[in-house]
Amino acid sequence: MRRARRRGPRGKRRHAARDRGGAAMSARLPAHPSRGASRTLSVVGPIVAVALAILAWSAIKWALDLKDFVLPSPLGVARAFLDDPAPFLRGALQSAGSALLGFAIAAAGGVLLGSTISLSRTVERSVYPLTLLFQMVPLVAIAPLLVLWFGYGRPAIVASAAIVAIFPVIASTVSGLASRDPNLDELFRVLGAGRLAIWWKLALPSAVPSIVTGLKIAAGLATIGTICGEFLAGTGGENAPLGVMITTALRNFQTERVFVSVLLAAGVGFAVFGCVALASRLVLTRWMR
Repeated sequence: MRRARRRGPRGKRRHAARDRGGAAMSARLPAHPSRGASRTLSVVGPIVAVALAILAWSAIKWALDLKDFVLPSPLGVARAFLDDPAPFLRGALQSAGSALLGFAIAAAGGVLLGSTISLSRTVERSVYPLTLLFQMVPLVAIAPLLVLWFGYGRPAIVASAAIVAIFPVIASTVSGLASRDPNLDELFRVLGAGRLAIWWKLALPSAVPSIVTGLKIAAGLATIGTICGEFLAGTGGENAPLGVMITTALRNFQTERVFVSVLLAAGVGFAVFGCVALASRLVLTRWMR
């Protein structure tokens, strides 16, 4: 007991020293980066990447001594856009509109078809393999049929975008609806819920994250399908879309205009994906609540 009493104050002093040392060490450790710094990095990072890409582009052209009709300079591409930006902007708006329409059709049709497939084993075994087979058919192979059915112009282009984008939505819907907890499924049946009630109140809410992922993939594919459709079924004129502008500039060896159109097509794809990603985030935020 005496030893314990003698050691008591020493133990307290040791613990106090350890606490002071721990506080000093924690004060020396660097603080975690703030949210403002991470946001700044997320903005500055892409800008630096674009600047490095432009420098690499210029270096390749200079090192290989490439002609402008093979690889134009970044300044030449910028000049081609700034000299007459109106046709490029009109073409970008045309392509963006077709991509959004095709995506909307693919989203609605994909969720509807995926839900129908998931409700019936017979439909799943008969229809789902056909969707896989249809997805493997190259777009170039069915382009003549699209022109025959819809004619040249926007209807065929929108159909091309929808065909390319619909399969990820179907697959993600089927996968999401099938991933629900079977115990909850059985509980709903015990409580007297029918198949449609289970789908609406259990399966569909459980499938929202998977469907959102499929929609994001479809957003990028819709832009690709749009540009391919414009290559095959687009028409020229004052409001020519980007795909038509690319083919026209290639025929005339206007490589600068080709690069402008390609970069704008990438911008259209990024914008469409950004809109879908923002809408998906809002949906997921509400779903999490």
